Amino acid sequence: MNTKPRNSLIIPIYKNEENIPDLLEALRTLYADLNGDLEVVLVVDGSPDRSGEMLRLALPSEPYASQLIMHSRNFGSFAAIRKGLESASGEFLAIMAADLQEPPELVLQFFEIMTANDADVVLGTRTRRADPLISRLASGLFWKAYRRWVVREMPAGGVDIFACTSRIRDNLLAMGESNTSLVSQLLWVGGRRVEVPYERRARTKGRSAWTLGRKVRYMLDSVMAFSDFPIFLFLAVGAVGITITLSVMAIVLTAWLFGFITIAGYTPVMLMISLVGSILVFGQGIIGGYIWRANETTKQRPSSIVSSHERFASQSTPRHEKVVVIMKQESKQSEGENDS
Repeated sequence: MNTKPRNSLIIPIYKNEENIPDLLEALRTLYADLNGDLEVVLVVDGSPDRSGEMLRLALPSEPYASQLIMHSRNFGSFAAIRKGLESASGEFLAIMAADLQEPPELVLQFFEIMTANDADVVLGTRTRRADPLISRLASGLFWKAYRRWVVREMPAGGVDIFACTSRIRDNLLAMGESNTSLVSQLLWVGGRRVEVPYERRARTKGRSAWTLGRKVRYMLDSVMAFSDFPIFLFLAVGAVGITITLSVMAIVLTAWLFGFITIAGYTPVMLMISLVGSILVFGQGIIGGYIWRANETTKQRPSSIVSSHERFASQSTPRHEKVVVIMKQESKQSEGENDS
């Protein structure tokens, strides 16, 4: 008899020590609501706190089947989600944050929609977010521009929580890109999509690891991995610059002919140096970004390396199984699977 859960929930863990007790309680509630049909895959992404230790002690006594994957260092939330997707065994897979800012009840809705065969991909779309005003404004401007010029299908406000079928997951993992946006890849794959609106909760415990530097990096990866708009923007800036330069040259030449410029050649030379120099530096930065991303992809490195992988059987089954995978073995396996 096949007792493998139909629903798998992937949760990346990084600096979530204070949230672990509430998270485990929410998972027990979700397990009961799904009538025991749940597998939980927790990926500790090189977290420097006690998150991994707390989960290792707690999971053997939890009622649901679970996997605890420990990364050798911090590779980023998307790499953790990707590793969780690779390891999950369910027919339907959902992603949830460990800080519980997204209501866990959303996951139940996601699984219900996919069980009814109403969608291949379910996206949680924020209607409101309890974040600082500046953060909300900056996020709103970015996603508005992103939808306008990069990925038109991206929901307003982006996507932090989603679910998909195993078929969509397989297509998603088949893309061996690095430095990209997992959500934009999900939209690129296609399939029937349903959006579920929700209000994002305020963070009550701990501090978010989603720093300004990580946000800027994600913004660059999201744009450059899915759009050539920056290249065309550079071409437009170059064309406008040439037009302005020609106009200024005409004005300066006229002024020189009528004797208004006493230092011969100074003004046009300075204008040309500043304008052309700034355009060249700007263009090299954009082109360098694309070249760097292409270089990272050709390296074929795994997106993450696992130091240990433990499986805990559901307490409703008579047998408990625990498998530990050594870092060296998992690393070779990841390279063989073209994880990068």
